[in-house]
Amino acid sequence: MLIYKECLSYNLSMKINDEFIVEIEKVTNLGAGLAKIDGFVVFVKNSCTKDKLRIKITKINKNFAYGEILEIIEPSPFRTQPICPIQKVCGACQLQFIDYEYQLELKRQIVQETMNNIAGLDLEIPNTIASPKTQNYRHKIQYPISETKNSKRILAGYYKPASHEIINIKYCPIQPQICDEIIEFIRQRAFDFGISGYNEKKHSGDLRHVVIRCSEKTNKVLVTLVVNATKIFDRLKDFAKCIYDEFECVDGVCVNYNSKRTNVIMGKKSESVFGKDFVEEQMIDKTFKIGANTFFQINPKSAENIFKYVKEYIANNFESPLVLDAYAGISSFGICVSDVSKKVVSVEENKDSCDLAKDVVVMNKIKNLEIHNEDAAQFFQKEKRQFDVIILDPPRKGCSVESLNEACRLSNNTIIYVSCNPATLARDLKYLTQEKGWFVKSVQSFDMFPHTFHIENVAIISKI
Repeated sequence: MLIYKECLSYNLSMKINDEFIVEIEKVTNLGAGLAKIDGFVVFVKNSCTKDKLRIKITKINKNFAYGEILEIIEPSPFRTQPICPIQKVCGACQLQFIDYEYQLELKRQIVQETMNNIAGLDLEIPNTIASPKTQNYRHKIQYPISETKNSKRILAGYYKPASHEIINIKYCPIQPQICDEIIEFIRQRAFDFGISGYNEKKHSGDLRHVVIRCSEKTNKVLVTLVVNATKIFDRLKDFAKCIYDEFECVDGVCVNYNSKRTNVIMGKKSESVFGKDFVEEQMIDKTFKIGANTFFQINPKSAENIFKYVKEYIANNFESPLVLDAYAGISSFGICVSDVSKKVVSVEENKDSCDLAKDVVVMNKIKNLEIHNEDAAQFFQKEKRQFDVIILDPPRKGCSVESLNEACRLSNNTIIYVSCNPATLARDLKYLTQEKGWFVKSVQSFDMFPHTFHIENVAIISKI
């Protein structure tokens, strides 16, 4: 999270429920508008640059406060009508009320500020590359499930912001319509099979989450029921068959077992109950298998733009390079760049992902990809080869210092760092530039998550 540098000390004259007229100066990296009252920073949700608002103070901290909108006195020229009727309530699409072209500019500004303030880079960030689709783009959904206290009616949706209260979502315009239809079927029919919703406080009930993966290529669907159990039971098996039989597009229904008291969505064990345990997806000219526990980008069309960008950079700057694909998942990057590489070495700690990657390699007749089922940091430490290009695609927390040191040791000259978190990317780029003496050639932003404050970035880093 960015720390706003101009925050001043506590404004003693400001109190909870005080009302003010403010103008929003900017939108922050977490999607809230920023205004100042006598130099004191106030964050206002659902506000946009140049909004003139009447607000009420809801919370006061030492260096900043929060406010909520009471009245839009003069709307920002960048405001638009949200495509979702419950945008404010749901909270998943924080920027949906902002014109899409300006969303892209806001994301560019956020990355620019992050690179300047955290990484200390004097680097001009180019325009954000737009998502080819801004509706129905989200091809993976993960809905928590609960039930009403008295009627035991199933509730499914996203959590209300800063809570574990489920917003019962019947329609979501950023995901394929079939997802709404399957979730509604589960709501209506679960009771018939004695399937109860999960009670988080009591750690009771059957169904914790429903995870749906849709294929952009085939329009087929994989449904995974995450249950508070350690093995299949007859009621659940019958319910899974009912879902499988109802929807022609459902290629498979899986069950994932998660009986622990945890906020982690899925447990380690999944099994196919009916049909296949994967769906197929296509990136560039390669076909992939995506399973219940497989990490794969939720926006296939935007992900394809990123794969093309990385592939073209390698093709234009190297001749038959040796490439290391670290934190590889199902080796998406490695597979996509394999035909412009002499050899690709792929490293991933998740066994299911590695097994699927091996199937995909055979399916695509790839002969030059070497897959290692191993923690990236451990692989780095024992590896002796020097790589022309190292692709790092770590989780949101970024890379450890040890991993960055090893990547520098193993690299001949170039690291391509793919990140979904500008702050941790900037932190790691600061280390590479200030501690290791590397040079950031470029940072390109991609809009993987339209209508949210999330941003995907690709950084090209060189020794020279």
